[in-house]
Amino acid sequence: MIADDIWAKLLWAGLNIDPEDFPTNTYGLCYPIELIRAVTLTWLFSGLRSDEIARLRMGCIRWQHDGFPIPGDSDEVLAKDAVCLLDVPTHKTGTSFTKPVDPLLGKAIEAWQELRPQQPKMLDRKTGEQVDFLFAHRAKRLANTYINTAVIPSLCRKAGVPTADVRGNITSHRARSTIASQLYNAKEPMTLFELQAWLGHRSPESTQHYAKITPSTLTKAYTEAGYFARDVRTVEVLLDRDAITSGAAANGEPWQYYDLGHGLCSYSFFEQCQHRMACARCDFYTPKESTRSQLVEAKANLQRMLVSIPLTEEERAAVDDGQSALDRLLERLAEVATPAGPTPNELRAEPGRPLPLTVRSSPDPTDRKCC
Repeated sequence: MIADDIWAKLLWAGLNIDPEDFPTNTYGLCYPIELIRAVTLTWLFSGLRSDEIARLRMGCIRWQHDGFPIPGDSDEVLAKDAVCLLDVPTHKTGTSFTKPVDPLLGKAIEAWQELRPQQPKMLDRKTGEQVDFLFAHRAKRLANTYINTAVIPSLCRKAGVPTADVRGNITSHRARSTIASQLYNAKEPMTLFELQAWLGHRSPESTQHYAKITPSTLTKAYTEAGYFARDVRTVEVLLDRDAITSGAAANGEPWQYYDLGHGLCSYSFFEQCQHRMACARCDFYTPKESTRSQLVEAKANLQRMLVSIPLTEEERAAVDDGQSALDRLLERLAEVATPAGPTPNELRAEPGRPLPLTVRSSPDPTDRKCC
């Protein structure tokens, strides 16, 4: 691909070419400016190989509106409503076919057709036919190398861009790859099979070499996939401002409470606690239905904020898969000490200290209090 910024400058240069932009000989321009403009826009908009461009034939442009043929200069149909079709001759990988192109290209080709002098038919070596080549002048067909040796250097000079970039020289075939990739990465992109038909490939394997995913498209897809969002949950935190300003927090009094949905946790390093999916009733845990929890939530000086808590693979499985995953997590944590010191097994052995569990049957990943 050619970088988007460079390609945009080349497009601008091609749409605004002047006779003085192209090299001349003793007699002036090598070709009429209408032919040069038509060749230039064909390279910029058709996605054809240089050989296919040089072998285009007279009458290769057709216009349609609502599926019916119309003349190119129709006053009844606006240019934006008409479809411009380009007939491509037999080529490297297949037979002749028809593809839609931008109306600007159709207008430029028709402008040259009107001025093209009558010339004898010439041999198409690909098919063995005698045909009227579109890009012919003084009984000679346009050279296959004309785009590389004249059109591209002239456009680069007018656009103020170098004739080479980090991928090498800007050649005629790189426009084909650039256009294909842009169509594949458009807001309403072509599918691989649609692009295959537009490029004239026999198989989608060939098209894959042209359909490159741009970094911006890849970034958008990665963001929408929500990979990081799967691994974090947002928890509401209550900050007791009175405990902070009065200095009680410095003496060990709780000053922040993580709202777990089924209770509050005052452990300052909650994001590092291994028991946060199924809190043991340690000294830091306060069930929601308790009087203490209600008193905390009733304080007028509370400041509420949200904190993103990263989840381990086991915790994410517990959120996504439910009870079975949670049971496996509890079994693994049975002998792991809680922030208060005792393990869940030790807490179960103590009378009146049951292990409080709350499991949601269908957790919502967007729920702020799902942890």
